[in-house]
Amino acid sequence: MGGHGHPYSPAELDLPGFVPQRLSQVEVVAPFVGTSLLLVLSVWLISGRCRGGRLSKTDRLAMCWWAFIGVTHIVFVGPLVFTPDFVSKKNPNYFDDLFKEFSKGDSRYAARNTAVLAYEAIMVGLIGPAALLAVYASASMKSYSHILEFAIGLVQVYGILFYFVTAYLAGFNFWASSFYFWVYFIGANSPWVVMPLFIVTRSWKKISEAFGAKKVKAR
Repeated sequence: MGGHGHPYSPAELDLPGFVPQRLSQVEVVAPFVGTSLLLVLSVWLISGRCRGGRLSKTDRLAMCWWAFIGVTHIVFVGPLVFTPDFVSKKNPNYFDDLFKEFSKGDSRYAARNTAVLAYEAIMVGLIGPAALLAVYASASMKSYSHILEFAIGLVQVYGILFYFVTAYLAGFNFWASSFYFWVYFIGANSPWVVMPLFIVTRSWKKISEAFGAKKVKAR
């Protein structure tokens, strides 16, 4: 523990009534990773049978991503937004310890930084439900599926840029050690850079092809 009774950086961060994490790192991370892998595998297998197996592998990959995003934000991140005292609860639950652990990679969560909270609130309230809608739209091959995916992807790209830029402007010193910097701050957040960019590019191509086909028919 640091001088203020917590493991976070900066050491002078004031967290009144801080209650130490009760679950170990493995006990916190394993359920999250296990649940996520089970979800992704289930969506991948089920999507292979959707629409008589006509969905492409990239469509199925996108569905896995949207399912992961939707469940992660609604089930796992939601409690963070609506539990302002998660660092000081006398009887913390799994979700409290999950964000105590993740805060070792970004102490702005433990400090209830307003910029980060606003970002996560938007992800929980808007992107989470929209991502689940994208799963349904892809499985049903709705005409609006690529437009929806493009819009969500753009919001995610903007969101992750906002997240990293605000960290840089605020001092870029929110991780307990280099391990948490690379594994949590960089590693855990990197899919939010790679996948949205992939989906935005792919969706834009699909939208352009659709408009191109309509112009040809109109001639």
